[in-house]
Amino acid sequence: MKFATLNISGRATPVVVSPDDTGFCPIERLLQDFRGDMPDLIARAPNPERDLPQVSSWTPLAGHRLLAPIPRPRRNIFCVGKNYHEHAREFAQSGFDTSAKKGEVAPEAPVVFTKAPSTVVADGDPVLSFAAITQQLDYEAELAVIIGTPGRGITRAAALDHVWGYTIVNDVTARDLQQRHRQWFLGKSMDSFCPMGPAIVTAPEVGDPTNLAVRCWINGELRQDANTRDLIFDIPTIIEAISRGMTLEPGDVIATGTPAGVGIGFSPPRFLKPGDIMKIAIDRLGTLTNTVAP
Repeated sequence: MKFATLNISGRATPVVVSPDDTGFCPIERLLQDFRGDMPDLIARAPNPERDLPQVSSWTPLAGHRLLAPIPRPRRNIFCVGKNYHEHAREFAQSGFDTSAKKGEVAPEAPVVFTKAPSTVVADGDPVLSFAAITQQLDYEAELAVIIGTPGRGITRAAALDHVWGYTIVNDVTARDLQQRHRQWFLGKSMDSFCPMGPAIVTAPEVGDPTNLAVRCWINGELRQDANTRDLIFDIPTIIEAISRGMTLEPGDVIATGTPAGVGIGFSPPRFLKPGDIMKIAIDRLGTLTNTVAP
């Protein structure tokens, strides 16, 4: 199944999207007493294929504004840095990595940081350039995991049982702020720095998350081209690490890392500028496209 959030009569409304992407059905039509947001739906229907009735009719999707699937996450977005071997290498060589031990390329354990909820924007929304604050704006195509069943101390063996679905995020980053402050939060948490969407595809629909192509084009030029099988730390390992002493909750978003080909990986670096179009595609999840605004 595929779920999205639409702006219907000025309200962010969770919906089921039809298999051909042309129609939708509001969740409140399936659950008569439901008036919540996407995290409420995830908590209410941890297994949507089982917990929701079948859709009997679809409303045309054309003409409705698509929001991010979780327009305002209830907690910071969990992110994993340096989680593809080639990206870890290009980051180490770039001079922008202040987190590594001397001589280290691949980390010994997942490098986890967060992005503020206010970073999230939808497919098609502009990404602000903040030209007065940063001159080194970069892109990062990532597979994101959406937690369904809550838990703390989740084991690798049980981790995928806690996954509700998957979506695409673009971990937009101000590299100069990331380097100057010697931590990643400020450079990654500026407003609009987490395009997300276009929808959440449920775990059963996606199937095996270890073999998904991840690609990113800038102005039509293919920059990132990898597969999730290249992750240093796989999804179960990431969930186990984050949940060891912290309860993961329904609707939590975990971005799993970006492959090689980001702007700082080039010599000289190829940073984003106003007007640049970023397009990310991940198998079975669709495409996420955003333009850098002035």
